[in-house]
Amino acid sequence: MSNKNANSRLPRAKGIEMATYYAPKDCVKKVKRIVLPPMNRQIVEEFLVILGMKERFIQYDVPIPNKVVMYGPPGTGKTLTAFYIATRLEVPLLLVRLDAIIHSHLGETASNVRKIFEYSKAMPCVLFLDEFDAIARTRENNDEVKEMARVVNTLLQCLDEFEGESILIAATNLQEELDNAIWRRFDTKMTYSLPDEDSRNEYIKLLIGDFEQKGDILNTTSELLEECSFADIEQIILKAKRKAIIEDSPLCPTHIDIAFKEYMPRLRE
Repeated sequence: MSNKNANSRLPRAKGIEMATYYAPKDCVKKVKRIVLPPMNRQIVEEFLVILGMKERFIQYDVPIPNKVVMYGPPGTGKTLTAFYIATRLEVPLLLVRLDAIIHSHLGETASNVRKIFEYSKAMPCVLFLDEFDAIARTRENNDEVKEMARVVNTLLQCLDEFEGESILIAATNLQEELDNAIWRRFDTKMTYSLPDEDSRNEYIKLLIGDFEQKGDILNTTSELLEECSFADIEQIILKAKRKAIIEDSPLCPTHIDIAFKEYMPRLRE
């Protein structure tokens, strides 16, 4: 299926498509540099192995996982993981647009949720819902309890009926906001946090690559960016590389330090 044909058939709301379509080749480009902590890599690899052994699991009447929820702070690799899984499965990724899904009349929101799930049944894909808490919020202590309950109930039905070749991946920074019934529907859960020293060093090496460098770049950069997310690290190193290119000089710790001060990442308190 071509990108153009896929887009022309995507469900629409508010006059716009409910999802952004990424062809498998686009997903490959997204994950040129990805670092997964050991536990998450183990979870992903086992998940993929199971999907490759469907007949064996069917033989033993063991359900095959097809729903993943990822939670943790922004910039820690949740979206990249979704693209990575799509790449490994060689299927497109549909990034759901919540600005299209969520309607001022929440009855429409529930209808839109069902439409995007129905679409994913017709085409093998990774259906990715970022900021999942926006439509999966707990039904308790909510100002719009009745209307939000309608959305959550529809979502529960969609999760229960979700089958076929597609994979659902949901990501949230606010896991405590998710309705408990929604939470229980996911067979695979992954926790994300700021990178530890090993992950940080691995990612810094990937980002610098074969760029000419001077001085103890790895150690000084790793120490300086200790409390940064993967997304912050990427932006700071790219900014530093731009400075080195402008000066026509090797990348050095000074470039990293200036880039860090200019970027001003929001660090943990």
